[in-house]
Amino acid sequence: MGVGSLKARMHRFLALATVERGIRWALAGIFLYSGLVKLADPARFATVIAGFGLLPEGLVVPAALLLPALEVVAGTGIFLAVRGSLALIAGMLILFMAVLLYGIHLGLDIDCGCFGPEDPEQAYKSLRVALVRDAVMMAAVLFVYWRRDLVRWRTGRLKQ
Repeated sequence: MGVGSLKARMHRFLALATVERGIRWALAGIFLYSGLVKLADPARFATVIAGFGLLPEGLVVPAALLLPALEVVAGTGIFLAVRGSLALIAGMLILFMAVLLYGIHLGLDIDCGCFGPEDPEQAYKSLRVALVRDAVMMAAVLFVYWRRDLVRWRTGRLKQ
């Protein structure tokens, strides 16, 4: 392998590492902002959760506190590259997309609650927009997983 080829491979490796870090930091910012906005007014977020009709009344307020707290923990964790944070974000995105699909399927005219209570006039439209946004974030999560597996494979640390 020539020096030029090695330099090109190293450049690609560093570029992918930079993209991965940027994606992790973007996800961190999104989850931190989202969680903090909801924690600032948990009663309004509880109203949004109740609008989906998925939880018994007694679990709505705890969910309105737990979900945003998990978002803050996951956002902080992925920013600091804490093990398990990416999986937590992936799990929450799957949950959020399932709830959004449920709302769209039922034709619910409610706010998605993604970044706290929003403009009620954008409600039904926001479910579809939120689903696309979450799908893009899931693609970003999958990229980070792919990149990590690629690094493990190239360094011989991928378990067989």
